[in-house]
Amino acid sequence: MDLQLKGKKVLVTGGSKGIGKGIAKAFLEEKANVGIVARGKDDLNKAKLDLPGVEIFQADLIKEEERTEVFEQFMNTFGEIDILINNVGGSSGGKTLDTTMAQFEEAMQLNYFSAVQFSQLAAQEMKKKKQGSIINISSIFGRESGGKPTYNSAKAAMISFTKSLADELVRDGIRVNGVAPGSILHPTGNWQKRLKETPEKIAKFVEEEIPARRFGSVEEVAEVVVFLASERAKWVIGATLNVDGGQSNSNF
Repeated sequence: MDLQLKGKKVLVTGGSKGIGKGIAKAFLEEKANVGIVARGKDDLNKAKLDLPGVEIFQADLIKEEERTEVFEQFMNTFGEIDILINNVGGSSGGKTLDTTMAQFEEAMQLNYFSAVQFSQLAAQEMKKKKQGSIINISSIFGRESGGKPTYNSAKAAMISFTKSLADELVRDGIRVNGVAPGSILHPTGNWQKRLKETPEKIAKFVEEEIPARRFGSVEEVAEVVVFLASERAKWVIGATLNVDGGQSNSNF
């Protein structure tokens, strides 16, 4: 299937490793023009080597001013933006009563407020052409408990934001959707670390919690993202799709 993404200008936040890097790779394979932004210089340089043709931008996306600056850098490099992937994320803390307010605030800045700000910036540019696609990478734990409360709260906000922004922008030709991954295994992720530390415990988790009986892959998430960004998914608006092998307990 031709997704008609050749030449599209794509920005992927948190694109130097893991799911973000896989998404960038998938767009490059569709012959799109891709820029990735992340904090770590070493990971960005490695991504540059691994993904021929990708443009790299360094910024700490917790900070509002750096988000603005890096978006300007992207626009100066590419001239326009067709597709925005709000992928950057992370978690800290533990149980709610063991987590500081600063950790909650930092999680919201990184996971949620970065998506809001980049969406505002991108939508203003997309409106000029009356077309564009914004995709927010959240989590199945934005709909149910599991994992760290800092992360879950931010991803829940992102899912709600996806729907409200979609309704706001659809008449401007801009589609907004989301993808909610389940447990995804990749070399730089937490699941890989846990698998190495306690393989029997993780094997039991997979058997009991994931109906598909295995972890998902970065590529399986990226394939859904690329499809949603394309005109082949033009009637999908405001949805956040689970990509989880049946892991989620939610029925919506």
